[in-house]
Amino acid sequence: MFGRKKGTLRKELDQSFLNLLHQCNDEWMTKKKIIDASIDPSDEVLHQLKLAEAKYFYLLKEFRERKTFIDK
Repeated sequence: MFGRKKGTLRKELDQSFLNLLHQCNDEWMTKKKIIDASIDPSDEVLHQLKLAEAKYFYLLKEFRERKTFIDK
């Protein structure tokens, strides 16, 4: 950490943050597909879906507030 430039460190943090965002999106979509395929989902599964959705949207909001841009 010492001796690194701020730009390099910020890019690394942004990349790890982006990976976490993609991971939460995948988790949310997986749970959503499971619930869509099930006949009678339990309350616990529905709560897990809501939690995964809330995590994803919170991270998305933080990603926007950090003004992070995706390099392609």
